[in-house]
Amino acid sequence: MIPTVLTVAGSDSGGGAGIQADLKTMLALGVHGMSVLTAVTAQNSLGVQGAWELPAQAVRAQYRSVVDDIGVRAVKTGMLASAELVETVAELLAGTDAPAVVDPVGVSKHGDSLLAASALDSVRTKLLPVAAVATPNLDEVAQLTGVRVESEGDMRRAAAAVLGYGPRWVLIKGGHLPGDAVDLLTDGSDEHWLRAPRHDNRHTHGTGCTLASAIAARLAQGDSVPDAVTAAKEYVTGAIAAGFALGGGIGPVDHGWRFRGDG
Repeated sequence: MIPTVLTVAGSDSGGGAGIQADLKTMLALGVHGMSVLTAVTAQNSLGVQGAWELPAQAVRAQYRSVVDDIGVRAVKTGMLASAELVETVAELLAGTDAPAVVDPVGVSKHGDSLLAASALDSVRTKLLPVAAVATPNLDEVAQLTGVRVESEGDMRRAAAAVLGYGPRWVLIKGGHLPGDAVDLLTDGSDEHWLRAPRHDNRHTHGTGCTLASAIAARLAQGDSVPDAVTAAKEYVTGAIAAGFALGGGIGPVDHGWRFRGDG
């Protein structure tokens, strides 16, 4: 039976990030992707022109519809927009027997806000405690913890600060640092440094969504967290290398890169 994975996230009308990126990633990695839509955005390669969140009742109904009938092997969360939606989703995850990969989306690739400032406390106290893996980038680490990472040496401190909110594992994504793309995965005792060459490609829209979805896909297939993150990092590195121009701004990573080459 094909493993089932659920994404709880917003829609990106340009197809590079959000629900669209999640489902493409899941298909590429051999699982059946399902979705709970939390918000609709008017979005393209230049930025986010508008965003409209769905009512909590609609989010809850979508989730129950899928989980109660089909079931899930892993869940990935992305854009949750408001404190009410964060708390709704956290409650649903707490009652689901499947690992949750939480991508605490705060801003888009173009710097547009995708999470109300009033929701940050709900992310800290409700959502992170139910995460099997949290995957913040450095801006999101600063938003959530106040820790500013300026070098690899700061990443352990950042990881400890995020783990203090309760996720079982945290992946601190160091892609915004100079040099190789280095990430730190840790549960507070077991530590894994993941390195990949940095590709000179500006078309990286959807990187965070893609990585979190790839981790969820591998967890659904039975990988341990370190193995899932290692495989997901390899997949997203290839997707970044193959990222392509789309529209007049930042294009997306290529979710189907393995279908177009010999990877």
